[in-house]
Amino acid sequence: MPRNTVAIIGAGPAGLTAAYLLSKAGVPAVVLEADSKYVGGISKTARFKGYHFDIGGHRFFSKSQEVEDLWTEILPDDMLVRPRSSRILYRGRFFSYPLKAAEALFKLGIFESMRCGLSYLWARLFPVCEPKSFEDWVSNQFGHRLFHIFFKTYTEKVWGMSCKEISADWAAQRIKGLSLMTAVLAALFPKRKPRTGGKVVKTLIESFRYPRLGPGMMWEACATKVQAMGGSVLMGRRVTGCHYDAGSALWTVTTTDEEGREHTLEAGNVISTAPVRELCAMLGSQLSPAPLDAANQLKYRDFITVVLILKDRGAFADNWIYIHDPSVQVGRIQNFKSWSPEMVPDPATTCYGLEYFCFEHIGLWAMTDAQLQDLARREIAQLGLAHAEDIIDAHVVRQRKAYPVYDDAYTKHLAVIREELDRRLPTLHLVGRNGMHKYNNQDHSMMTAMLCVKNILAGRRVYDLWQVNEDAEYHESGEHRAAVDGASVSGQRQVPRKIAPAAAKA
Repeated sequence: MPRNTVAIIGAGPAGLTAAYLLSKAGVPAVVLEADSKYVGGISKTARFKGYHFDIGGHRFFSKSQEVEDLWTEILPDDMLVRPRSSRILYRGRFFSYPLKAAEALFKLGIFESMRCGLSYLWARLFPVCEPKSFEDWVSNQFGHRLFHIFFKTYTEKVWGMSCKEISADWAAQRIKGLSLMTAVLAALFPKRKPRTGGKVVKTLIESFRYPRLGPGMMWEACATKVQAMGGSVLMGRRVTGCHYDAGSALWTVTTTDEEGREHTLEAGNVISTAPVRELCAMLGSQLSPAPLDAANQLKYRDFITVVLILKDRGAFADNWIYIHDPSVQVGRIQNFKSWSPEMVPDPATTCYGLEYFCFEHIGLWAMTDAQLQDLARREIAQLGLAHAEDIIDAHVVRQRKAYPVYDDAYTKHLAVIREELDRRLPTLHLVGRNGMHKYNNQDHSMMTAMLCVKNILAGRRVYDLWQVNEDAEYHESGEHRAAVDGASVSGQRQVPRKIAPAAAKA
């Protein structure tokens, strides 16, 4: 019956998790995915000539045991345990990530280290009073020289903003209580690890699980299990409209397939993982002008991976490396063979993914695939990680709306949208990264979907999905609904914010 059916927009981790749990509970679930080839969203695994590659790198590790158990249930026999390794490449040398101060100073050499030391002393003697920008704050903590080496370039590549424009608040959140002196002391006199009870910090885990053929293997298995339980995963179906009839309490979801044919689906509930801006466009005139305008103000950062297949010279064995060289545009390089050797069919070769951060339609995004491949070939050689003659083939993958952007007004825009959706459309549920405009990891996306399913099965909103934090843990609160103001959204991960105009002039 349509009244029992749940329509799910998007076959990423959140959408497929919801479909899997609903199907297990005997609830009809229909997943509508615009991509005609891959499930998994940004956690998909793309393929080219037998090579498998991840879009962004996805370590399977969560503080939530419920999430860990679901991964095991879906893919019980194909999860590898892989060592965690990420480093920074600067001036042809590798530096540990997170930074180890003593190692960094040693590898920079005596003269550069002296310059860094003098820069640090200057910052301590003459700090920027009331630092307003990311550059001010980090320079106060580490000195201007180390800021330029280890913070400026990569930050600006990822977010497309000058460090002079990024608010100091973000630096204070991301680099809590750390200065050059505390880093040096920690390196010289490391604290002993507690035997039990110590909290695990995600960025410092030493190993993680990973599907042997990439993260898409998890979501392809999940889609198969959904269909085996009676659910549907419809590929190549772009949702063009969602209409709610208050009289019948039913949704009519309109989709268009690859041949341009239109289809409709009736459902009692809709779960959306689509970008909030696109969802509001689908709802159209059912929303008042304020949330429609707010949705149009939400911004996204896009992402390009240029995959290079090349002879394996063992240039680096990390999962990925961060590129802190301002002379190249690449921001990060994945080594897919290090994620799983099975992703590379020929052991004499390796497969790198050069990642470029951009905005859709301009700059790098506007380049042709051939131009991007030429750029990647030049830059990998310039970095000394491969010779031009080693490169056998190349491929380009573009990922729209990879990162929701947090600017000074996004919380207000999101609050306006949420208020109207909650009030007028109670059977519409927002989950996942783009569905909630949250810069999160896949375990967080999965947890929002898990709680959403519990709400649907209960027939009421038992859980406030916005109370799931970045560690995929649900935070109980006295309020049924998380308070949203101009400063924060519950569970929101810290990302750069532009300095407000008033602050910039202060």
